[in-house]
Amino acid sequence: MPSSSKPLIVKCPNCGCSVPWVPEQQSKPFCSERCKLIDLGEWAMEEKKIPGQSVSLEDDSEDDTFFH
Repeated sequence: MPSSSKPLIVKCPNCGCSVPWVPEQQSKPFCSERCKLIDLGEWAMEEKKIPGQSVSLEDDSEDDTFFH
């Protein structure tokens, strides 16, 4: 990227702050490590989901012999 061109600016997915898309911005697309961890926590607590139908892996009525 030429030094005269301006970096791409994106919005932080968590708080909406402007974030320059440069190598020095370690948490991109988030503005900070805090926003990055908040987003990760929301996924872990299943507050965020990708839309679509649930997928059934196998018949849940069978015993799981792995733990027996």
